[in-house]
Amino acid sequence: MAHIQFLDETMRDGQQSLWGMRMQAGMAYPVASTIDKTGYSTISFAGSSLFEVLIRHCHEDPWAGLDLVMSQIKRTPVRGGIRSNGSVTFGFTPDALMDLWMERLCVHGVRSWWIYDVLFNIEKMQRLAKLAKKHDCKVAGTMLFTLSPVHDDAFWADKANKLSALPEVDSLLLYDTGGVLDRERISTLVPAIVANARGKPIEMHSNNMLGQSAKAYCDAVEFGVSVLHTAARSMANGPSIPSIDIMAKNMEVLGHTHDIDMSLLKPVSDHFRRVAKAAGYLHDQSYEYDVTSLTTQIPGGMMGTLRNQLIQQNMLEKLPEVLDEVARVRRELGYPGMATPFAQLVGTLAVLNIVTGRRYGTVPDEVIQYAAGYYGEPPAPIDPQVMDRIMAAPRAKDIVENPPRQPSIEDLRRQHGTGEDDDELILRALVPAADIARMRKSGPPRKDYPTLSSPELDQVRKLMKTASSPYVRLHTEALDLTLRR
Repeated sequence: MAHIQFLDETMRDGQQSLWGMRMQAGMAYPVASTIDKTGYSTISFAGSSLFEVLIRHCHEDPWAGLDLVMSQIKRTPVRGGIRSNGSVTFGFTPDALMDLWMERLCVHGVRSWWIYDVLFNIEKMQRLAKLAKKHDCKVAGTMLFTLSPVHDDAFWADKANKLSALPEVDSLLLYDTGGVLDRERISTLVPAIVANARGKPIEMHSNNMLGQSAKAYCDAVEFGVSVLHTAARSMANGPSIPSIDIMAKNMEVLGHTHDIDMSLLKPVSDHFRRVAKAAGYLHDQSYEYDVTSLTTQIPGGMMGTLRNQLIQQNMLEKLPEVLDEVARVRRELGYPGMATPFAQLVGTLAVLNIVTGRRYGTVPDEVIQYAAGYYGEPPAPIDPQVMDRIMAAPRAKDIVENPPRQPSIEDLRRQHGTGEDDDELILRALVPAADIARMRKSGPPRKDYPTLSSPELDQVRKLMKTASSPYVRLHTEALDLTLRR
């Protein structure tokens, strides 16, 4: 029997997968201190996508919101996430800006990091891990799992060996974005990772896309995983991850021990349920087993993006066709792991192929950069005919001849006119100045979020069911909230 640690993802992947990253500080502030007291080993919270969405869509200052929530977390280390070749912007981020992003989050209180690179540029990951250690942070070297003919046990054993060899890496994180791991695959995969982990703990994160992730967690613990990522029940399951409620119970039934105070779980879950209902967000989800997910391997947060892209084109009925195209595009591009940025690249390209009716007739710049090798080497060769189509795109020649620049922090400060205010530099690198100006006009973040219900709000929600707009924003002196379908 083992002692199992739990990492809380309620305020990061839970709200990313269910709320599209639209969790404002006031939605979490009232229960952040309760989460802190629950007994988690780590609380996952900070990410650049959250910052961008808060500014653009919620008009909230993410730095002020981060500080507000962090003020309620006194004992549990807070984790941030970073992609080794571009975590501050969607495409490529200069190394200097990424280093600054990590440094500023550490200044604001982050003391744990999960560092990933879908194509496993280990040197880039180590550069960031070394920087994290300067701020006394724990580091999880992340392996974003995917199923494909080239991603066999030997592949993952090799990655585990290389990551665990880094002295800055404290644990290995097996991250299953598509929730495709089952006992048969786990029974050989996890032992292969454990055998090459040099005794470092193995964490597991599995989005419950097929409804089997809780069972996968139980199986993974049997084979050597000792840290499980979970969320409050109302923010769990579906495209999110298993709930802490069921996993703590499962571990007890299986004879394992943990540090979770079960009496604190319900108040947190109840709070986020009230917020979700008021804002019109998803909560208390569950998915049926759908074998389509085994071929598309679309991560939890990406499914909503695909739906929104098709809704904008009045083509939601094309979703099944798009999902088939996702699987085909992924195969043609050499089986990249389905996580940022490649899940978005594959998904967007699949939508374009279906909406335009011309496969690879419109090729985003980021796909050209991927084909040119700027992100690293694909797991398998890109289909030659597809490569020819990508490189025949109008923008291909210019992109190939102009690799991503590596400006210094001084260059970036001059470019954005931010002087020594590096928090402001991060914001200006994320979004246009006009978005920041709108954010400033909204004032400081609230410490709560209105969870009221009334006949008037209920009537608005009924009207929205037949409206073409996905949301309505209500703004008065006493109330500022967004209702979503």
